[in-house]
Amino acid sequence: VGFARRENKLQALENELRGKLGKFYYHKVDLCSEENILEAFNWIKKTLKSVDVLINNAGVWKHSDLLGNTNDWKQMFDTNVIGTNICSREAIKIMEEIQIKEGHIININSVAGHYIFPFFKDMSVYSASKHGITAITEYLRELMGMKNLPIRVTSISPGAVETEMTDSLSQLLEGVKMLKSIDIAEAIMYALSAPQRVNVSEIIIRPTGENTISFVKNVV
Repeated sequence: VGFARRENKLQALENELRGKLGKFYYHKVDLCSEENILEAFNWIKKTLKSVDVLINNAGVWKHSDLLGNTNDWKQMFDTNVIGTNICSREAIKIMEEIQIKEGHIININSVAGHYIFPFFKDMSVYSASKHGITAITEYLRELMGMKNLPIRVTSISPGAVETEMTDSLSQLLEGVKMLKSIDIAEAIMYALSAPQRVNVSEIIIRPTGENTISFVKNVV
């Protein structure tokens, strides 16, 4: 099941997956809307009965620093933090109800959730939201242990990845080596494929040869 704001992207993915194993369902969901999220999870519960794996992949980076636009800040926190946590909460509710034997929550984080990049002034609020995801993911893993639930929790933190989000930074990132989306997908598969006794709690992925000097040169 795929959630996204843009239905055309979901339809394109549906076409790409047609004829392959399984069936792809999608829902148009704005992760800034709790009502949208709850409706989608209610549909899953009624139609598919269970959630085994949740991958929180949605993320927004607005070019806004700590003196910037309030609406930009809200969109980043609503999408990157609040929406992610609502999805996790609703998935875990279903997992608990059906007494799942093996569940997994994977949050796509960022290296910006672990380090401060002072030379990227437009990254400050985005980075703050991702630091929030680092804390939330670890607290959620602890909570699953305290509740004795067989639900693993993983944070995957990539460096620069070639995506639509980084297209707007093409000039800034010119000459900087970047990861491919498939690299992150394979990291997800690695975390999922570990035996149930193994919780891969954190994966940080960087492009080979990535270094701070490359970024600073482009910014300065």
